Amino acid sequence: MLNAEPVVPAGQETLTASWQALATLSSGARLERRAGAIAAVFPNWAPLNNAILLDAPSSRAAAAAVADLRGLYRDASVDSWALWLPSRRTDFAGPDTVHAIDGMVRDTTTLVMTVALGHPVRSDDRVVRTSVAAATRATDEPVPAGDLPGPDAGAAIDAWALVDDGIAVAAAWSHLRGTDCGLYAVGTVPQWRRRGLARALTQHVLSDAWNRGARTATLQSTPMGEPLYRSLGFSAVGRYEEWVAGE
Repeated sequence: MLNAEPVVPAGQETLTASWQALATLSSGARLERRAGAIAAVFPNWAPLNNAILLDAPSSRAAAAAVADLRGLYRDASVDSWALWLPSRRTDFAGPDTVHAIDGMVRDTTTLVMTVALGHPVRSDDRVVRTSVAAATRATDEPVPAGDLPGPDAGAAIDAWALVDDGIAVAAAWSHLRGTDCGLYAVGTVPQWRRRGLARALTQHVLSDAWNRGARTATLQSTPMGEPLYRSLGFSAVGRYEEWVAGE
């Protein structure tokens, strides 16, 4: 039965470990393990205020988690946050596991995708390590290569930027946990899309991960990214149904 037991998609432990690593870069941020969920609390970094349901996905479990999380985020002065419900469904269009959560609004769905890294993949000398903040910026706007700082000192998260003709125009984060590499926040500045830059960047990150001992990679894909990841050998093994706190 679909909801008989908790769903733990591939890479979930790597994902939450990456949130813990990112928390060291943001004032007041932390990862909280609650009775029914694990929550990333980032008072100064709104997009990272996400929680994952740990109990078997059901309306009752989701409602209990929301009741607890609402107080947690309120106490941290966080107004906007999301609850992710893990599901075994492997497409974007299938019916939701839970159809309503009081006080929450259904938002996006991301596919959980994974690939076995059977051999080293291609690296690219246009890709450089930088800070998470710079990588985040380089997915939205072109950043002169000379403005890219070095990696965040002591952070257990890697940030990458692809420099094309002296300008950083694509970027990503990655986190290595054991033999799994989590790949996150892959993006290309809109004017530079459809040039193969995200592919080259992803291949470089996976090559680096292989060289450091990774043998699998996991990620959460939007509909826009799915064709790229499938072309690189990733396959869907589940999804997250995301709900955001309503006004």
